[in-house]
Amino acid sequence: MKSYELLEMLMMVTFGCSWPLNVMKSWKARTTQGKSLPFLILIWSGYIFGIVGKLLSRNFKWYVLFCYVLNLIMVSVDLALYVRNYRLDQQAKLRQN
Repeated sequence: MKSYELLEMLMMVTFGCSWPLNVMKSWKARTTQGKSLPFLILIWSGYIFGIVGKLLSRNFKWYVLFCYVLNLIMVSVDLALYVRNYRLDQQAKLRQN
């Protein structure tokens, strides 16, 4: 393994460690307050670009690509929870009126 591959993989692992915590917070909070949809979309897009870049380079290691895909899945789950929580927020507003 080359040093730049190791560093990239470590970057992906450290980013990836934060996503399960974020997903759990979204699951428990049941609200979109404190979340930013544009931020989530930008992060999601960044992982897509990273995956496509790896695939186009044809010079990638499977374990680095795996880290990108795993992070993309976690951000996708967080986006799905954002949609669920947005609906819950809307329902709560209707009940208040």
